[in-house]
Amino acid sequence: MSSELTRRDLLAMLAALGLVPSLSATEARAVEASTRLGKPKPFSFSKLMTAAKERAAAAYVPEVPRAFDALEAIDYDRHWQIKFKDDHTVQAAGGKAPLRFFHLGRYFKLPVGIYLVDGDKAQEVLYSPDYFTIPANNPAADLPGDIGFAGFRVMDETGERDWLAFLGAAYFRSSGALDQYGLSARALAIDVAMPTPEEFPRFTNFYFGASKGGQFAIYADLEGPRVSGAVRWDVGRDEDRTVVMDMAVRFYPREDIARFGIAALTSMFWYDETNRQRAPDWRPEIHDSDGLSIWNGADERVWRPLNNPVNVMTSTFVDKNIKGFGLCQRDRNFEDYQDDGVFYEKRSTVWVEPKGEWGDGAVQLVEISTDDEIHDNIVAYWLPAAPAVKGSEIAFDYRLTWGVDEPHPASVGRVYSTRLGFGGVPGQVRPAGVVKYVIDFDGGDLKDCDRSSGVEAVVSASSGSISGVYTLPVVGTTRWRAVFDFKAEGSNPVDMRLYLRAGDKTLTETWLYQHLPSTFVWPK
Repeated sequence: MSSELTRRDLLAMLAALGLVPSLSATEARAVEASTRLGKPKPFSFSKLMTAAKERAAAAYVPEVPRAFDALEAIDYDRHWQIKFKDDHTVQAAGGKAPLRFFHLGRYFKLPVGIYLVDGDKAQEVLYSPDYFTIPANNPAADLPGDIGFAGFRVMDETGERDWLAFLGAAYFRSSGALDQYGLSARALAIDVAMPTPEEFPRFTNFYFGASKGGQFAIYADLEGPRVSGAVRWDVGRDEDRTVVMDMAVRFYPREDIARFGIAALTSMFWYDETNRQRAPDWRPEIHDSDGLSIWNGADERVWRPLNNPVNVMTSTFVDKNIKGFGLCQRDRNFEDYQDDGVFYEKRSTVWVEPKGEWGDGAVQLVEISTDDEIHDNIVAYWLPAAPAVKGSEIAFDYRLTWGVDEPHPASVGRVYSTRLGFGGVPGQVRPAGVVKYVIDFDGGDLKDCDRSSGVEAVVSASSGSISGVYTLPVVGTTRWRAVFDFKAEGSNPVDMRLYLRAGDKTLTETWLYQHLPSTFVWPK
């Protein structure tokens, strides 16, 4: 895949991953067909690391797709016609990772190698068109017999659903505990939202073997114009289908890189109750994630609702030895989405949990304008303070959890919703340029508080003026509500901060928000 693809082009291609047809319950469980393997070669993760370091010391040689014209002719509709044969499922890792493969086509022209590991040896699964049912009039029928695979998916124990998939660049994703694909992860993010084009390194080879702590292990070679690397996943799936990946990433820049993001997550946020007035769609909310959650090194819990800005916005949350962060889908109520086809309420929350101390750095959140649900427009990653310089090794270990909620929920109250509208008092002339914010919190000790508990909102803003601050319990619920009016000065974004306390006791996580004056719709 060319590194010169735009972010929007690539993510539009990857949208096809979520549209792979599910197998019907009446189809027979896949059995392993005869799998042709290449000659054994020595294998270990340390060997992958050494090879990556050696590649980084040499000049990058761009890959050129074979049979370019034929692959270009396999558009979305023709790609859809190509079906993997269920009885050719490859039973990797002793049957713990049943693999089915994606075919190459217009949007995925470069093949990946698939290897099965046995001890200290690895053998390649050799491509054959016999893995697929290909219509006679499909351009894929004219491809060379060793053209290769585009990617893979891992099936569940029934052979009826896939729950993990790798396809395109360095992206991967899981359907998580609720069996619904949503946001994606990727091994790294290079120069996101920079003046220079974003770079998309890609996985070139995958190796499947036994895992000491998980269900199976996946290893990968990674290659890009300015970086080489090696990645390991120890993958496990709990009884409730929560997916846990223990990851080790080792990167070797062949050039200095200005913005080198680790443990990158990519999602979609079009609108929710906060910015509903901007969207023409009939559904109340559309998003794969509704907020960024951070557990910082000072033990503070932070919730930052996502935005759909007019221009690209980059927010940086400086930290030291961060304990975790993730893009979350907290709203699990179907009534708030009303989409019984794609089930946004079932999209996974994905949490990054460092192993060891990550030192100085920042969580960086990039928000890109979108006017449709087909565009992933949210990126979050860890940006180390140490620069990514030529000849260095960048090594991080962490755990990725794909679940219903954060794996280590806070004991304090959490943000339940963020709403805003015209400021002032109903029935009176509304003051020009004033926005009313209403933030609900739930959980923790809030359930034991009443009007005599002295619950107050601590609120601040980087500029502008705040007035009319008060709190109240929401009748008929265990929630508490903070309300205030805000007036911006000028058109620049404003960073806001709020939490609830009673005396010296902090009752909630910290709500952070970026007020964007240009996106608020005022009455004519």
